[in-house]
Amino acid sequence: MLKIEKKDLWLFMAQVAVWTVVLFAMPLATLFTTQDLSATKTSFFVGWGMFRAPLVVYFVNFYLLGPYLFFRRRYWAFVLSNLVLILGLNFQFFQLWLQRDNIPNRPPMTTEMWIGIFSGFLMFLLFCAIMASIAIGVRHIIRTRKIKQQLKDEKAKHVEAELAWLKNQINPHFLFNTLNNISSLTQIDADAAQDAIAQLSDLLRYAMYETNKKMVPIQGELEFMHNYINLMKLRCNDKTIVTTAFDVQQKIEIPPLLFVSLIENSFKHGVSSSRPSSIDIRLQLNGEDLVFECSNTNYPKNDADRSGSGIGIENTRRRLDLIYHNRYDWKQSLTDDIYNVCITIHL
Repeated sequence: MLKIEKKDLWLFMAQVAVWTVVLFAMPLATLFTTQDLSATKTSFFVGWGMFRAPLVVYFVNFYLLGPYLFFRRRYWAFVLSNLVLILGLNFQFFQLWLQRDNIPNRPPMTTEMWIGIFSGFLMFLLFCAIMASIAIGVRHIIRTRKIKQQLKDEKAKHVEAELAWLKNQINPHFLFNTLNNISSLTQIDADAAQDAIAQLSDLLRYAMYETNKKMVPIQGELEFMHNYINLMKLRCNDKTIVTTAFDVQQKIEIPPLLFVSLIENSFKHGVSSSRPSSIDIRLQLNGEDLVFECSNTNYPKNDADRSGSGIGIENTRRRLDLIYHNRYDWKQSLTDDIYNVCITIHL
């Protein structure tokens, strides 16, 4: 079933408007210059006689021959159909040619007259062919734009689906490790574990009701990260120093849980139970740039420990690529056993 959309009607009306201007340009010019209605009427019928066939050729090619023959690569059928159409529209000329001997008081036709008649007819055929080419060209531009828009829409749907998959992968990963932290804490300090459960309740509430959005206010993210860091600090001993600096006063929005995986990795790879450890986490707004920086001592996990497999970093980079393509900088380094990652997002 042929589906006609609103934009198709607007396109048709726009083309009718252009042809209306073409048909009435000469009559209106005649009216303004002569102020003679009879001459204006004559001018209109002359113009209609000139543009009637090209108008039909244009619309037939635009709506029928172009979509169903030319763009389906049936070129011979397209050319033959146009020849039949153009010749059919000029049937009166051939009829006049066949009955030329029956015209009373017909003056004798000279060679120059025949050359003039056929030259005019060939020019008219060429004009119709040009109208057909214009119709195909306009249809090609519209068709190309439609295909590009469809590809853009499909890409957007793919990106949205991939982002949803990445967020769903981040959330269980985060919750699994947080529950492990509380489980370890219950064996050390039951009261602290109870407070930690209350903090986890706030984190879960945020994760359930806020992270399904594409963008969230940064104030909620700052509170989430602050609570998360406090929860992670509970399992650290006195040999670990954790410092934070969050300085974002403006009301901006960022993707939910964008930096949590990096914070999580800093605790997993930067904390040792027997050696001095340090973690420094900063988030600030410098002009139009949002800068996240995390530094930590580096204590690599062995192959048997899969708690820090690096999937968090991969997912974070992938989310940045999808959301802030060509609008962010990622720098990471390992110097003197200090791992540093710095992300600058150009808002």
